[in-house]
Amino acid sequence: MRLVVDLNRCQGYAQCAFLAPDVFAMHGDEGLLYDPQAEDAQRERLAQAAAACPVQAILVDDLDRAGDRDRGPATAAEARDA
Repeated sequence: MRLVVDLNRCQGYAQCAFLAPDVFAMHGDEGLLYDPQAEDAQRERLAQAAAACPVQAILVDDLDRAGDRDRGPATAAEARDA
């Protein structure tokens, strides 16, 4: 899975780091570090992290369920509504 975080939009709320600590980590008060090539085993946690982001800064490519692969990237709103 490919992960992109809009660091200009990110406000450092750290919900992603709380929900998916193997993928996201805070560096100081506002800096976010993340693994842009997250493992497939993190799929559920990434969906939760994307949905929990208050500013919807997280974009996860290939997060959708099997059979929905033609839809493209999942936004935080799409992950929450799935």
